Amino acid sequence: MNILKNMEAVFLVSLAIAGPASVAFDALPEANATRMPVAAAATQQAIPVVVVSARRMTAEEKRLSLEEEARDASFKVASRSSF
Repeated sequence: MNILKNMEAVFLVSLAIAGPASVAFDALPEANATRMPVAAAATQQAIPVVVVSARRMTAEEKRLSLEEEARDASFKVASRSSF
């Protein structure tokens, strides 16, 4: 209910902000956009491609890899927490 009592003040504050902001915005210079010459444009070069040639891990290899990774991560956390 307090906002209804102060609605006139809210309106005047917003008007006090919007008026100078409009004047300041109009004082900014116009953008001077020009066309870039074709020679200055970046030329399309070949996109680097990474080719990975490796066999897929079996389920057992993947399980062992994940266990080793979890063990290494827990070791790092444990070594950080000891002061």
